[in-house]
Order: sequence, then structure tokens, then C-alpha cells
Amino acid sequence: METTELKVEMVVMHEKRLRKCLSKLRGIEKVEVDGNSQKVVVIGYAHKNKILKAVRRAGLKADFWSAQNELLNAYASSSFQNLTFNNFNFF
Repeated sequence: METTELKVEMVVMHEKRLRKCLSKLRGIEKVEVDGNSQKVVVIGYAHKNKILKAVRRAGLKADFWSAQNELLNAYASSSFQNLTFNNFNFF
């Protein structure tokens, strides 16, 4: 089983549309959506490029999740005190 993490720019109303477009793909076992950080975790046997293409076809702006997204999310939430990445404290 493969885990694919995506950053999807969405509002609360888009969550239903996102889940619907991903449910049509074969091999998707589980979809986890975190609206605050705009992070979507897809678990299953589908290829990550097909997952990304399906989300973009649904009209949502999406890209693969990266370490830079973790830093930007921490900056936006103003939680600098507890930011750690690979056991390295930034602040």
C-alpha cells in the first residue's frame, strides 16, 4: 500500500467534491482530509500521478506535499515554539 500526501487549496465545501473524485479511482483505501493545513493523505494502491490528476480534474489546485509546506503551515499558524523537523529544532 502506498501513501500519497497532497497540498490542496480548498475551502470546507470542496471536501465533499474531493472525496467524491477520489472515490472513483480504483485502489483507494482511505482518504484523510485536514482542512486547517490543507493537507490530504490518500492511502491505497493507486499511482500518485493519477491521484494528483484526478484532484486537478475536479477543479482543485493541488500539488504534492513537501517539507516546505510544513514550514509554511507552521509560519501561518504562528506556532514557532514547538517546530521540529527530523529532530532538529528551528526555533
